[in-house]
Amino acid sequence: MSTAATGGNAVVVEGLVKRFGDFTALDGVDLTVPEGTVLGLLGPNGAGKTTVVRILSTLLQADGGRATVAGLDVATQAAQVRGVIGLTGQYAAVDEYLTGEENLEMVGRLYRLGKKEARTRATALLDRFDLSEAARRPAKTYSGGMRRRLDIAASLIARPRVLFLDEPTTGLDPRSRLGMWEFIADLVSDGTTILLTTQYLEEADRLADAMVVIDRGKVIARGTADELKAQVGGERLELTAGSVEGLVRAAELLRPLALEEPRRDAQTRRLTLPVTGGAATLADALRRLEGSGVEVLDVGLRRPDLDDVFLTLTGRSAEDAEPGLENQETPR
Repeated sequence: MSTAATGGNAVVVEGLVKRFGDFTALDGVDLTVPEGTVLGLLGPNGAGKTTVVRILSTLLQADGGRATVAGLDVATQAAQVRGVIGLTGQYAAVDEYLTGEENLEMVGRLYRLGKKEARTRATALLDRFDLSEAARRPAKTYSGGMRRRLDIAASLIARPRVLFLDEPTTGLDPRSRLGMWEFIADLVSDGTTILLTTQYLEEADRLADAMVVIDRGKVIARGTADELKAQVGGERLELTAGSVEGLVRAAELLRPLALEEPRRDAQTRRLTLPVTGGAATLADALRRLEGSGVEVLDVGLRRPDLDDVFLTLTGRSAEDAEPGLENQETPR
């Protein structure tokens, strides 16, 4: 089956089910990734994101449903699927004792590239990922960001049509994360189709053309960033208090302005209230706080972000893990 037969979609997933014993990791997941686009697959740890990637990359067999990549069935045409995909997992899979150059050449030979072609591809990718100067150093001397770039370079050695990036910026510092975002954007501009799993909502907002939110193995929302934010709607009044006691007092004073129960975060001493009325509501809030004894470090209005979306849909942050679920995603 060609991608023309799948409506121009590089990835098609229909009713995907996967169980590990009594635990259902995926419960009827549907998604599509049009050619040359990025789909962001969002969800907390243990939601099922990695299980989807493992099935699509033929590392795991589904218990139900169907999935195709580049028009190829992942269950019945696994070998052909492996020839058109690249995969970068959550942790850099490089040989620490080989140089960057040797790592890429080895992967090229595993893809059955000739020795000359493997070396040519390795040289080009090392240059593209700003690793040329470290090409002949052992990978164990690389920083975390450099290893991540080498890992992605390895996944591109055979010029894959579809690339799976499973939380590619996990463990990176902010500067390295920004650099990785630039690399991913370059890949898409070159025509690569990407399925990106992430729990960093800013990352999905920055990179993805469309998003699918998954929780407890089920798709709970889908759309563009703006479409998902529209599901929450309205404005947010945010206040940071100087103490936890001040946070509690501020919540009591401002509760009449909120459309729903204010959200308090004791760790950051931040109060968030869904409101309407714009600047007039902000002025009213300041009047209520005046003379209350609450130390206000910061206060302002903002539009909802994707973290608000996730909290609204699931009742928790995307970075919150449910105990035990992450381990359930390990193949058995």
